[in-house]
Amino acid sequence: QVQLAESGGGLVQAGASLRLSCAASVRTFSSNAMAWFRQAPGKEREFVSCITWNGGVTDYASSVLGRFAISRDNAKNTVYLRLNNLAPGDTAVYYCAPRTESRWCSKDANEYTYWGQGTRVTVSS
Repeated sequence: QVQLAESGGGLVQAGASLRLSCAASVRTFSSNAMAWFRQAPGKEREFVSCITWNGGVTDYASSVLGRFAISRDNAKNTVYLRLNNLAPGDTAVYYCAPRTESRWCSKDANEYTYWGQGTRVTVSS
């Protein structure tokens, strides 16, 4: 049974920072790539960031590159996403997902089977 618990979202003003956390009960966590996606109202879920199994490689959507930072702690089965210099366009529900079939990242949401309930980030101007 895979369970994912995202936390850390909130209502902030533009320019603020947040740190999202995702606690994952995945037996193979340390062998899986982990990704963050987001879904804004009325829009499809989109890739935000991903980190490989050992944290050696990270990837970001162009819209967040240089502002967001992904990291993981395999001892705690937790992945983090630091959101800096937030803008209203970052408003969305943020989801983490393990890529249980691979150690390597993918930007395709179809490559991820399990999803949490998400954590909502709202950025006011």
